[in-house]
Amino acid sequence: MKSMPAVRLSGVLGACLLIACTSTPVPTPQSTATPALATNTPAPSGPLFPAPTPTPAVSPGPSITPLATPTATASPPAQPTAPAVRAGALHTCALLADGRVDCWGNNDSGQLGGGSTTQSATPVEVAGLSGATAISAGGYHTCALLADGQVSCWGKNGYGQLGDGSSDDRTTPVEVAGLSDATAISAGGNHTCALLAGGAVSCWGKNDGGQLGDGSTDRRSTPVEVVGLSGAAEISAGGDHTCALLNGGAVSCWGYNDSGQLGDGSTNDRATPGELAGLSGVTAISAGAYYTCALLAGGRVSCWGNNGFGQLGDGSSNNRAAPVEVAGLSGATAISAGWMHTCALLADGRVSCWGNNGGGQLGDGSTKDRATPVEVAGLSDATAIDADGYHTCALLADGRVSCWGFNGSGQLGDGSTTDRPAPVEVVGLGGEP
Repeated sequence: MKSMPAVRLSGVLGACLLIACTSTPVPTPQSTATPALATNTPAPSGPLFPAPTPTPAVSPGPSITPLATPTATASPPAQPTAPAVRAGALHTCALLADGRVDCWGNNDSGQLGGGSTTQSATPVEVAGLSGATAISAGGYHTCALLADGQVSCWGKNGYGQLGDGSSDDRTTPVEVAGLSDATAISAGGNHTCALLAGGAVSCWGKNDGGQLGDGSTDRRSTPVEVVGLSGAAEISAGGDHTCALLNGGAVSCWGYNDSGQLGDGSTNDRATPGELAGLSGVTAISAGAYYTCALLAGGRVSCWGNNGFGQLGDGSSNNRAAPVEVAGLSGATAISAGWMHTCALLADGRVSCWGNNGGGQLGDGSTKDRATPVEVAGLSDATAIDADGYHTCALLADGRVSCWGFNGSGQLGDGSTTDRPAPVEVVGLGGEP
């Protein structure tokens, strides 16, 4: 649920999702002028991500002897290059350079795409998928954008979030019906959206909060167009809300708004897009579970919505119905909003995170929640990031992927189910030993 190629972070392309994810400053509203909706309010409970139980936390011969002919030293095998990595609720996927996709972690609904529902702590290849150019991992489903503008999805489908006209879970990819001109995708909690050529947006899946943006609250198992929206440059699907970055740097959001995640100063749900007042110069967006963040021109970040674990980064735990600036953060080049934590990629390749840290998802070596950014330990060459559920992943400059946080389903990809409060490398990516 995150900011993604022209779409949520959640190897990383773009989504997200959104990732993608995924995925700078103008004046932002002062926090003193921002309505505080609740103090020390925990994130709303919901079915998207079950709360984990974090695990506490590696002599010369004669001159006449002919010289030996030098033997060429074999170079170590090249590391697989992953252009994108996307984190879902309890699983993770990577787009490979050749257009294939690998996934790992929880697989209860077939979200790994390998044709089974068997969990895997190391990458498995998505069956029958090639030519992917972007990916996005949602709650318990995954989607891929193909080179021809079509979209394929797999995994949980109880709300029609796979877009194939059914509500049947799929363990291998199925084509989204009637979609042929997508340019970016973002998979949310139980819904999915696509940015279309020309700047329109279509969404499908769960819609009880109006998160599909078609003016209704009816679930849709095939895409419907978001009404009254044009000129979209990026899309990000969150838990039960959606936001679009518009050409020119404005932001529009719609869907559930119980924590102020739409950023319009209210807590009223919207079934059609509403533009945020006082926010401009935005270069990227990322919608989390019940909150949203925006990257601003100049490298600053503003967030709004639920703040029960400090995921807005303003040093408080007060919900905000309008944007507040993340404290002490500058030089950000990408952002990703997860379930209850947020991360920013910095210009020098370091990563900072804040919010909930029960599984070590902030990567600072602890499990202590943080209301302001802390640096991820030992990471200096990241090129992209994606946060979701209770874990975070980063694409590194050489194409490898590192992840950290809760690992109960093997979503970190290191071959174990041990939580990690600092980055560990994903093993076996792209079929490499």
